[in-house]
Amino acid sequence: MKTEADLVSGDMEFQPESKPADKQTGVGMWRFYVFSIIGILCFFVPVTINGTNTIIVDHVHLWIRAAFGVAMPYVALLMILVGAALPIIRKDFMKSATDFVVTLFKVFGAVIGIMYVFKIGPALLFNPNYGPFLFDKLMLPLSILIPVGAVALSLLVGYGLLEFIGVLMQPIMRPVFKTPGKSAVDAVASFVGSYSLGLLITNRVYKDGMYNKKEAVIIATGFSTVSATFMVIVANTLDLMPHWNLFFWSTLIITFVVTAISAHLPPIRNESEEYYEGQEGQKEVEVNGNRVVAAYDEAKRQSHGSLPLLKNIWVNVKDGFEMTMAILPSILSIGFFGLLLANFTPVIDWLSYIFYPFIYIFPIADKPLLAKASAISLIEMFLPSLLVVKSTMAVKLVTAITSISAIIFFSALVPCILATDIKIPIWKLTLIWFIRVALTLLIAIPFALLIF
Repeated sequence: MKTEADLVSGDMEFQPESKPADKQTGVGMWRFYVFSIIGILCFFVPVTINGTNTIIVDHVHLWIRAAFGVAMPYVALLMILVGAALPIIRKDFMKSATDFVVTLFKVFGAVIGIMYVFKIGPALLFNPNYGPFLFDKLMLPLSILIPVGAVALSLLVGYGLLEFIGVLMQPIMRPVFKTPGKSAVDAVASFVGSYSLGLLITNRVYKDGMYNKKEAVIIATGFSTVSATFMVIVANTLDLMPHWNLFFWSTLIITFVVTAISAHLPPIRNESEEYYEGQEGQKEVEVNGNRVVAAYDEAKRQSHGSLPLLKNIWVNVKDGFEMTMAILPSILSIGFFGLLLANFTPVIDWLSYIFYPFIYIFPIADKPLLAKASAISLIEMFLPSLLVVKSTMAVKLVTAITSISAIIFFSALVPCILATDIKIPIWKLTLIWFIRVALTLLIAIPFALLIF
């Protein structure tokens, strides 16, 4: 339970002395309109600047990376080193076996980062599919994107927009996904921005007592997809750009259908409904009259009791840097060892057998290849696409949809989740991944066969 001192210090994004909505005037609502509109523009509206079409958060991240120039790898390396050192300094590795293993991977990540940046070590590390892929394609963007996203997040979360959308979306989100209406913001942020930004929102809202543990798990494992911009990379790799709208919308729908089903299945169904650190939690508003009016009243309460902008930015940027430093070394080491596992051992071939029952019931081509592509999605979401580039269009479409709908992969998302306060054990993440892939195959294969 948060104390009065905690609330005043800014751990929460609302103040207990806020007036009831019917006693508040509209004078203070300028923050709701101005900050929410700026936040929406930053996160959800792609704009074209210098020939690049993406969201403003991504543009700013690209400008900062360009400003650092040749120093950018050293900035990322510094974050990796700090991220590897912090759990040792804080003695986090002594908390549990999982924390010990994660800390070990972070140390390995720091070693790999030093070798890559200073050009020392085995030639394999500098193979384009290993070091350059992991460091240049993942480390460099994430080291800037998450902190920049945290600044924009300050505008999106805390001034009433979540509450407004939450009341409006409640009739859809609660019965279908078993989550509050405001979780719709997480879903959109992930698809338009990235899973790291979506998880940043989820973690912040969970810590503020707006989600319970079960809701946070559903959102983290069901909505934290790769961004639409990364989907373009997948589509280009598999020659699906001529069918972009088909690919994008089918992936969006299938991903959320799978999330809706898995939310009603174990292990998620049995998850705790406790709130973070024993908070009482914010219950959803029961709407009897006009839903838009009720949504505006909730936004008004939040806007009038919100933190000052600079303090809100500080709270979110601090969270952003913490997450960045926590995930970078883990992504680098787990991704590297995962690639070795996939390319030099038969483990992925063995793992692929678990998907045979879901694939062999359909008359689709390259069944063993599709099973292997499905299995390798656990390591890195882009690897399945590399396996099926020469297969049929139906296999390509299923693979593309599955790699995104699976959501959980060890090279990036799992370290991101482990860096949050949601605390989902690795065995549970792996089981949820299997359920999601199996459900996706059962839906995506007949769909692809119908189209192609």
